[in-house]
Amino acid sequence: MSQFIESGENTPLLNDDSGSDDSQNDEYKSRWRSIRVMYFTMFLSSVGFTIVITSVWPYLQKIDDSANASFLGWVVAAYSLGQMLASPLFGLWSNHRPRREPLACSIFINVTANIYYCYVYLPTSQNKYHMLMSRALVGFGAGNVAVVRSYVAGATSLKERNSAMANTSACQALGFILGPALQAGLSFIGEQGVSVKVIDLQLNMYTAPALLAALSGVINILLVVLVLREHQVDDYGRHIRAINYVSEERMDVSQETEGNIDHVAVLTSNVLFFIIMFIFAVFETIATPLSMDMFSWTRKDAVLYNGIILSCVGFESILVFLLVKVLSQRIGDRPVLLGGLAIIFCGFFVLLPWGNHYPAIQWADLKNDTVIHETFAPNPAFAPTPVSNSSFEPTGCPAEQTWCQYTPAIHLAQFLTADVLIGAGYPACNVISYTLYSKILGSKPQGVYMGWLTASGSGARTLGPVFVSQVYTILGPRWAFSLICVMVLGAILLLGALYHKLISFAVRHGRILE
Repeated sequence: MSQFIESGENTPLLNDDSGSDDSQNDEYKSRWRSIRVMYFTMFLSSVGFTIVITSVWPYLQKIDDSANASFLGWVVAAYSLGQMLASPLFGLWSNHRPRREPLACSIFINVTANIYYCYVYLPTSQNKYHMLMSRALVGFGAGNVAVVRSYVAGATSLKERNSAMANTSACQALGFILGPALQAGLSFIGEQGVSVKVIDLQLNMYTAPALLAALSGVINILLVVLVLREHQVDDYGRHIRAINYVSEERMDVSQETEGNIDHVAVLTSNVLFFIIMFIFAVFETIATPLSMDMFSWTRKDAVLYNGIILSCVGFESILVFLLVKVLSQRIGDRPVLLGGLAIIFCGFFVLLPWGNHYPAIQWADLKNDTVIHETFAPNPAFAPTPVSNSSFEPTGCPAEQTWCQYTPAIHLAQFLTADVLIGAGYPACNVISYTLYSKILGSKPQGVYMGWLTASGSGARTLGPVFVSQVYTILGPRWAFSLICVMVLGAILLLGALYHKLISFAVRHGRILE
C-alpha cells in the first residue's frame, strides 16, 4: 500500500500525452470549479436544516394551537426521514445519468419545500401537518448529499481526496454554524413582520429564513446547470472517461483477495454512530422547548438566544475539529472517540434537574387570575406567569405537562455548561466515526458500507426527536436526560468491550504496524 501511495505522489497530475498544457490547465480549472459548486451545495444542504431549527417550535405553536412538544419531535424527524429515503434514490440516479440531473432536481424540490414552509400558516386547519410535510420535503431535497460526496471522491486524485473530503465536511459544518446565526439575525423582523400582499406572504422571523434558503437554492441550481461539468480522474489525477453507470460490483475484483472486512467492527461502528447521531438529534430538538419551559423565554427570545448559543457551539466545533486532528495523530482514533463519549455523558449529566427551585407554570386559562393565585398561594412557584401589558403571550412551563409541578427547574448555568460539553464531545465523536470506519473498510469498495453508515445516522436523527419529545412531554427532563446518560454509558461500554476490534484494515492484516 505504501508503494502505491509513493508512486501516486511521484506521478504528475493530469498526465495526458494526448492533450496540450493549455487543455490540461483548462480541465484542471473546470474540475475544481465543479468541486467548489459541490462545496456550496453541501453548505446549503446543512443550512436548509439549521436555519429554521430554533424557530420551528414557536412557529408551530403560533400556526396551530393543537401542536405540542410531542408533535415537534415528528416535525424535526421528518427532515431526516426524507433525507434517508431520498439518498439511495438520488445515488442510484447519479450512477446512470449525469450528476447535474439528480442535483438540479433535488435542489428544486428543496426550493419548493422552503416556499411551502413559508405558507403553512395559510390553511384554516391542520396547519401542523402542512409544516410536517414541508420539512419532510426539505429533507428529501437534501438527499443529494450522497451525490455530492461521490462526485468529490471521483473527481479528485488520491493525494487530493483527503483535503477535498475534509473541505466538504467543513462546508457542511459551516452551514450548521451560519444557519442558526442567520435565524438569530432575522429574528429582529419580529413575529408580525410585514405583509407582501402581491404574493399573499407574511414576511416575519419565521418565514424569512426559509425564503432566504429558497433564494440560495435558486442560485445553486444555476451554478449546477451552468458551471458543473462531469469530471472523473484516476488515483494519479489523470482524466478518464466518466461512466456514471458503472456499479461497485464491476470494479476491480482483485481487491477482494486482499482480505476480509471485519463485520463485527463494521456493525459496532454503525451502532456507535447511531448513538452519537441520536444524542445530537435529541440535543438540537430539545433546546428550544426546554429553554422556553425553564427560563420563561418568549418565542422571540427563544429563537434569538438559542440561535446565538448554537452558533457559538458551531464555532466551538471548528476548534474541536482542529484539536481532534492533532490528538488522533498522537494518541489514536479510539482514545479520542472514548474521550468524546465521556464528555457527552458529562454534558447530559449536568442537565439533570436538582434542587428545590421549580419552573414557573404557564396556565392555559389566565382569565380568572385571582382564583389561580389564591388556589396556589401556598406554593408561589406554581403560580402562573403574569402577562405583561405589552404582550399576551404566556410564558413558562405548560400546565398540561404535569411534571412541571414536581420537577426542579434547570438553571441557565446548567444549560450553558451542557451546551459547551456536548458541543465539544459531539464533533470529536462525529469526525472520528467517519475516519475510523473508513480505515476499518480499507481499500475495499466503500459505497455500500458508507450507505449503511449514512442510513444509521439518518435513522438516528429520525427517531431521536420523536423519542425525546415523547419522553420529555410525558415524563419530563429528569427521565429524558437520565435515559440519554444510560445510552451514552452503554456506548462507552460497547466501545471498551470491542476496543481491540476497531482497528485499521491494514493493521488487522499485518501490512502496517499500529
